[in-house]
Parts: sequence; C-alpha cells; structure tokens
Amino acid sequence: MNAISPKTLIVNAITFSRVPLIVGFCVAAVCGELSRSCASEIAACALMLFAGLSDLWDGMLARKWNVVSNFGKMADPLMDKVFFIVAFPTLLWLVGEQGESVAHGLVLLAFTILWILRDLWVTFMRSVASAYGADVAAMWTGKVRTALSFPAAGLVYVYLAFHRLAPAGAQDALLWCTYALEAFLMALNAYSFVVYTKAYAPYLKKALAPTK
Repeated sequence: MNAISPKTLIVNAITFSRVPLIVGFCVAAVCGELSRSCASEIAACALMLFAGLSDLWDGMLARKWNVVSNFGKMADPLMDKVFFIVAFPTLLWLVGEQGESVAHGLVLLAFTILWILRDLWVTFMRSVASAYGADVAAMWTGKVRTALSFPAAGLVYVYLAFHRLAPAGAQDALLWCTYALEAFLMALNAYSFVVYTKAYAPYLKKALAPTK
C-alpha cells in the first residue's frame, strides 16, 4: 500500500477545514447578532473569508503539487454543500432576527431552498449518469456558481451585520444592491440546473427504461 504523502494530507486538511470554519462563522454570527458585539461580527467575517479561501487553496495546491486525487474530487463538493447548508440558513436567520423586510426574508428563503434543491438534483443525476460510465466532472456553470457563492454569502453577511452603521439614505441602496446580488445568483443557479439536466437527460432516460 502506498503511503499518503504529506502534501496530500495538507490539501485534504484544507478541504475539510471548511467545516469548522463555516460552523465557527455560524456561531460568531449568531453571537454577534444577539450581543451586538462588533468583535464577534468581525470574527464571523474572517471565518467566512477563510472558509471561502479554503475552496481556492485546496484545488490550487493540489494542482501545483500534483496530488489531485479521486478522494479530493469527491470531498471538495461535499465540503461546498456543508458550506451552503450552514451559511445560507444562518443568513436567513439573521434577516428574521433583525426584523428585516418580509420581502427580503422571502427572497432569501427562496434562494436557500432553490440552491440546496439544485445541489440535491445534480447529485442525483450524477449518481445515475455514473452508473452508465458517464463523465460526471463539474461543468463550468457549476464551478462558476460555487466560486461566486463564497464571496456572495460574505457580502450578504457584511450587509446584514453592518448596514445599521450606514446613513439612513444609504441603507435602502445597500438593500437593493443585496437584492440584485441574490437575484443574479438565483438566475445563475437556475441556469446551472438547466445545463446539468440537459447534459444528463440521456442517462435519466436510460434509467427510466424498463429493465429486462
């Protein structure tokens, strides 16, 4: 049995660091909101930042050190899903806790549900396609969607944590900018859903055919 190289262990450690980082963000964000602690809110921003950077660093180092592995290819999207499942509901909770507009709460609720449903659907389609030997590597739409989700979640959190510090007139402008960001990501999410569904539709048809 070949020994696992230290570089492989480092890359995988960075990948899995996304879990404690994003859970730490959730704890810090909740504490910051309940205590109105600026230190907790800044800590939440830092944890969100490093969670996002971990997605960049693990792939970059894996390619640089030539330690790309099948395990890493499977672990990385799993850690991304953990990020989504923790980060977006946390943002939704903040909207409700702050008494934000009902409209913003509904937009973020729809965003969270559609984002997670898309991930579940794509995972299901990949499972079906892999049974027929299909290439189930991430497509460019999925990569762009994932890459943008990290800074987008961070920007929404920065708005929710610090918009109260802005002048009254600027708060409305910041809210509309947040709406625009969320709408763009929802459109990208829908487009990615369509692209993956079209790509894997032939394998879904094969799976639906009666077995002999």
